[in-house]
Amino acid sequence: MPERRSLRIFLFVAAAAVLVLSFRFGFADAWVNQYALPASALSELPVAAPPPQAKPKTEPVLDPPQKPKAVVLSNRITEYHISVALDEKNGSLTGQQTVTWKNPGRKSVSELYFHLYPNAFSPGSTFMKESDGVLRGDKMKAGGTGNMVLTSLTTEEGETLLPRLHYVQPDDGNSKDRTLATFRLPESVKPGTSVTVKMNFTVKLPEVFARMGKAGEFVMAGQWFPKIAVYEPAGTRGRATEGWNLHQYHGDSEFYADFGIFSVNINVPQSFKVAATGFQTKSPVIANGRKSFQFYADDVHDFAWSASPHFEYVENSFSSPGIPGVRIKLYLDPLHKDLKDRYMHAAKSALAKLGEWYGEYPYSTLSVVVPPANANGAGGMEYPTLVTAASAQNDNPGYELERTLVHEIAHQYWYGLIASNEFEEAWLDEGFTSYSEDKLMASIYGVVPNLTIEASYMTSPEPLNQASWRYESSDGYAENVYLRGKLVLTSIERQVGEKTMNKIMRTYFQKYRFKHPSSTDFQKVVESVTKDKWNDFFQSYVQRGEMADFAVESISTQKTKDGYESLVLLRRYGGSPQPVTVWFQFEDGQNARKQWDGAQNHVQLQVNSSSPLVYAAIDPSLNVVLDNRRYNNYLKTEVPRETRTRWSTGITQIVEGLFGTMVW
Repeated sequence: MPERRSLRIFLFVAAAAVLVLSFRFGFADAWVNQYALPASALSELPVAAPPPQAKPKTEPVLDPPQKPKAVVLSNRITEYHISVALDEKNGSLTGQQTVTWKNPGRKSVSELYFHLYPNAFSPGSTFMKESDGVLRGDKMKAGGTGNMVLTSLTTEEGETLLPRLHYVQPDDGNSKDRTLATFRLPESVKPGTSVTVKMNFTVKLPEVFARMGKAGEFVMAGQWFPKIAVYEPAGTRGRATEGWNLHQYHGDSEFYADFGIFSVNINVPQSFKVAATGFQTKSPVIANGRKSFQFYADDVHDFAWSASPHFEYVENSFSSPGIPGVRIKLYLDPLHKDLKDRYMHAAKSALAKLGEWYGEYPYSTLSVVVPPANANGAGGMEYPTLVTAASAQNDNPGYELERTLVHEIAHQYWYGLIASNEFEEAWLDEGFTSYSEDKLMASIYGVVPNLTIEASYMTSPEPLNQASWRYESSDGYAENVYLRGKLVLTSIERQVGEKTMNKIMRTYFQKYRFKHPSSTDFQKVVESVTKDKWNDFFQSYVQRGEMADFAVESISTQKTKDGYESLVLLRRYGGSPQPVTVWFQFEDGQNARKQWDGAQNHVQLQVNSSSPLVYAAIDPSLNVVLDNRRYNNYLKTEVPRETRTRWSTGITQIVEGLFGTMVW
């Protein structure tokens, strides 16, 4: 025992000596600088500006710091190091970026492609032509245009590449569109190797519109930096040969990018608070009336930030099964500061359910930004570890507050972790998120959707596995990728049961998180879990864009010596085969049910009864959620054929006209 006590004393003295020496040589500061402060400490602590010509001082570390995790979760194709400064008076950004790209294919690559998304807000762009300056009911303000300019582009060694830069328009050939650019490299990038390029750029922020811009002193920087396109190896999303996936920024499309690492320094006026993807790795630096924030995020495929001097800030720590530990950070417009508990409850509840249902949320932060009332276009959008809620229109919102927020948080799974190609198969993001949104609202708040009414909104069904800008209209895009996509998933659930559907969704998430799955990949998961073929279903509802349409076509009844014999003709006008129930109501009050497997496009049922058949109804429990023409699901026996035909046609026209006025 004395020997052990002496050893402990010796080790304690040695450790103390090392700690003292570490402060002497500056090692302690180096250790501290690898970690992050909670945003509450970073954003709220008063820090005096340093004296003239003095080295800027950082804010003191008061809480347990945070550092990047060593665990690698994705293939990390890209690595960005960005410094950006906000000019709040001119509404512009000035940035420097070093980006490293790793060739994931089996062929050498001789050119790089970058998305320059802010150029969508320039006159003549494809985005402006297709949207006509209106998105989700929000109209671009007159004169509120924006753009991006690359002021330098060099290799890591300093060789200029800017003369090689040119813009491409693979989707529509619009020469005025500058949202996609390419340049040839001095040397090809061999498989498995990397290339690094450096660039300087400026961004003129538009007046807030389409997830981007400024409104007074509020800034939303979404899609604000030159972002490298996705190079898809053979086999990705069913691709036969490897190559770049290239699309311009369209009026109804969102985004697609590879996973990687982001280290971003954001310089703003000293009074501003900043919300951003990831977490801060060291305390902010104050100098000359400005503040610099250093953020880091790994295994994400995008980086967004927002800034304002008016944010009301709230932070809570949260953990639950599937949520190992996350700091939820609210950046509230003052109009909604008294609603912080509702936001926090919605965020915690949504994360808890998503973690329980689908799998772990692997990040340490989740930021929620509530834009001001004059920044409606920035609301309701998702980025990795950062979402924007509905803009602050009043101080007493209904459930739209929670619905918008849980929808965007669900995107953390179906957009953030399952990185679908939103250009080409947007339903894999929006449809899955809308499906999860309904589940969350029902589970947390008891708010259940009326799927029958929602299905009736579907007046123009179109294929789900088509490019976003190929839909007939913006309304058609919204109807299909949000609503019909959700109904497709609900239809699967109705056929296999909730327990099996939960297994399907969890299996899909676990298998394809940090990957780029396709509709075919999801179909394979459905078939693997159910041990059944779903070709007819996916061809009908995903590839051909159909809706279900089950109908009672005709009823003929005649008297027999034993009672009555009725012949009931049923038809399936659209959709894939699935079992449906048929209800028969008789004059004496009796009723009966029969099951039709729906395998054929029509079937005639013979019903023998002691009392006359009054009517027949197909799918009376409204189980076929994709049936959007329910007026033909019911037919009375006594209506003569001529009258029935006229009545059915007239009602069809009336109902279709009514539903046509109710679409998105």
